[in-house]
Amino acid sequence: MKFTLGVALSPLDQLTELARVAEECGFASIALPDSLFYSEHVSASYPYTPDGRRFWNADTPWADPMVAAAAMGAVTSRIRFYTQVLKLDPRNPVLLARQVGSVANLTGNRFGLGVGLGWSPEESHWCGTPFRDRGARADEAIEVLRLILGGGMVSYHGKHFAFEKLQMSPAPSAPVPIYVGGHTEPALRRAARTGDGWSSAMMKFNDLRTTIEKLRALRESYGRAEVPFEVQAVCIDRFGLQGYREQASIGVTDAIVVPWLAHGAGFDADLETKRAALHRFAEEIIAPLAD
Repeated sequence: MKFTLGVALSPLDQLTELARVAEECGFASIALPDSLFYSEHVSASYPYTPDGRRFWNADTPWADPMVAAAAMGAVTSRIRFYTQVLKLDPRNPVLLARQVGSVANLTGNRFGLGVGLGWSPEESHWCGTPFRDRGARADEAIEVLRLILGGGMVSYHGKHFAFEKLQMSPAPSAPVPIYVGGHTEPALRRAARTGDGWSSAMMKFNDLRTTIEKLRALRESYGRAEVPFEVQAVCIDRFGLQGYREQASIGVTDAIVVPWLAHGAGFDADLETKRAALHRFAEEIIAPLAD
């Protein structure tokens, strides 16, 4: 099992040092969150909390994940970065392809793109895109991204996006993996059909196991059972050596963790507290599981 450090809600001036220490401690990746803005009022419920409320506020720090990945990549050499997850609907996929290609090149192919539809109508509407057909738009956006990032002169003519021949150079020298997030049936089908992996939000172990079983069945139905596939999980009720072994046993390949939370520190804890928690996690979990 691989371990990814979640840095959501951390102060921005901590990010580069957290990446450096995480690499030193043996983490495989950094998971980068995405939020475009905080609207005072929102017309939809947040889907990943019991009461539908956002667990952050207007003053919570966020960095554009592409900028963060480039900055963190500059102070590291091995650790990977992926968005967990980037909201596709408010973004034009042609512009996004330029950003993704740039980050992939600047980090030496250490970047993966985790994508989701986005849950906030305001983020779509205020960025000039409709919210109602975001699923169909996402399917086309993924096709556009793979096409452009594959290199060469390409064109695309879909219902939602269309362009004549263009080329973005340099193309990444290796394919950029695209992970699909979301817990709904359409999201799971999209992940199974088009994704290089699936990325979860906060889930309990039994729900996670059921979802992974659904993904296996869907991938089988699409003829993709033998294609490599990552399962990135945020499991909220299995921890410690035994807990991570149990996660691996149901098919989790990549556990996303925030070690300082386990020791009572908050997202805004100081850097020394987080550094100590990373080293402790490496000693107590990563090293024993690697043996």
